[in-house]
Amino acid sequence: MPEPYYLTTAISYPNGRPHIGHAYEAIAADVIARVKKAQGFDVRLVTGTDEHGMKMAKTAREAGRDTLEFANEMSGYFRDMCAALHIDYSAFRRTTEEQHFAASQAIWKAMESAGDLYLDRYEGWYSVRDEAFYGEDEIVEDEGGARLSPQGTPVEWQVEESWFFRLSKYRDYLIELNERPGFLEPESRRNEVLAFLNGNDLRDLSVSRTSFDWGVPVPGSPGHVMYVWVDALTTYLTGIGFPDREGEFDRFWPADLHLIGKDIVRFHAVYWPAFLKSAGLPAPKAIFGHGFLLHRGEKMSKSTGNVVDPLELAERYGVDQLRYFLLAEVPFGKDGSFSAEAIVTRCNAELANSFGNLAQRVLSMIFKNLDGELRNDLPLNEADELLAKAVGTEIDTMRQRFENLAFSEGIEAWMRAVFACNAYVDDQAPWTLRKTDPERMAAVLMTLVRQVRDLAIAIRPVVPSSIDRLLDQIGIAADARGFAALDDKDWIAQLGAFRLSQPVGVFPRLEMPSEEAA
Repeated sequence: MPEPYYLTTAISYPNGRPHIGHAYEAIAADVIARVKKAQGFDVRLVTGTDEHGMKMAKTAREAGRDTLEFANEMSGYFRDMCAALHIDYSAFRRTTEEQHFAASQAIWKAMESAGDLYLDRYEGWYSVRDEAFYGEDEIVEDEGGARLSPQGTPVEWQVEESWFFRLSKYRDYLIELNERPGFLEPESRRNEVLAFLNGNDLRDLSVSRTSFDWGVPVPGSPGHVMYVWVDALTTYLTGIGFPDREGEFDRFWPADLHLIGKDIVRFHAVYWPAFLKSAGLPAPKAIFGHGFLLHRGEKMSKSTGNVVDPLELAERYGVDQLRYFLLAEVPFGKDGSFSAEAIVTRCNAELANSFGNLAQRVLSMIFKNLDGELRNDLPLNEADELLAKAVGTEIDTMRQRFENLAFSEGIEAWMRAVFACNAYVDDQAPWTLRKTDPERMAAVLMTLVRQVRDLAIAIRPVVPSSIDRLLDQIGIAADARGFAALDDKDWIAQLGAFRLSQPVGVFPRLEMPSEEAA
């Protein structure tokens, strides 16, 4: 049986439509999942929407909407985004689902059985926008004297009866866990969390609310609903069948990777492992907090009018082009900037002009000069073998970088292999060999089609639809597109009587946007 691999995106809060940050995270998670599938793993990718909490209820009320009806609509936009961006998830979970209520109440009862929940009175600062509690030492003031959270969001003083979780009990465990190599990446996020854990007396956490009722009811405590983050984080368990322990849960938990934005690292690296420890469940193996995307170097907001709809970008420039750009442009883990012009420039230079043109030239020459026949009986010379070695080395580098979530570095290695192929074409000049040495021309073209096929398989997790159209043209079977196929050097012989048809380009050049569109 294949080895299991389980990863999740953050569970998106749907009080507004999805933005480019949601798309960025979903695309990155999908690429990781496709890489793992290409490696032969049995993969589960879970995403979904976190629909409870004060902020959701407040947004629905201000819109004059029933909260569940509003949640149904908004969650649908996130599901539509996943479909449009070719996010191949295993499960899309909503926190308003019946199974999720059962899962949340099961983990609550487990924490209660461990003696980690007690009833008291909460008095403190709460940010509705962050759905987070903050200590007095974390509150800052703006120039006008208004109190703000560390994230710069408004806070209000809350006083209400609440169930508390004994977070302070797990301080030493959380420090040890976050010091563990590979648990929380990148290093800057780990340093932030360890500074928080080492620099504060860890306060117990208020985990229920009585001031509103839009949430999962606390079992045995009428009038209380769970703090939204208890409920939201439990989605990672719901996605693989919890509280049912007989199905997928025992096979796939603990999660191999939680992929999240840097602004919610504390919830995942502090609160979540503590809840799990209390409930008798293992912590996730790894958490990665990626950076933010900025539009032309500026943070996006509705007030400045620079919010970008990712589906509009995908429709204008292509889904695969958007996926490629976001992973190639921004070093994963750091903040990055994008613009329409940058998408066009990079995708034209790398996908259309470099790799797309290479594939189109090679397949067209085989179709025109060899009647579409792919041959496996031609001798190779030193130049051919050097190219194959160079491409293989760069693909190995790419795979190693992707394993470390260094996507932009991996794509740089892939592009070096593409450039090597284009240099080889220029050096060997098969258009000249067609007249002077047809057999050598055929050997050059077979060398190139082998490299094009390998480069296509390597980049397929990033641009799957376009690459599948290319591999279809070469006759590569759907079950021969994983990384194991890269070790098969005799694949041409297995094609039998297959012949190339007139090739069709899969990476068209993009048009630079007008000033208004940009």
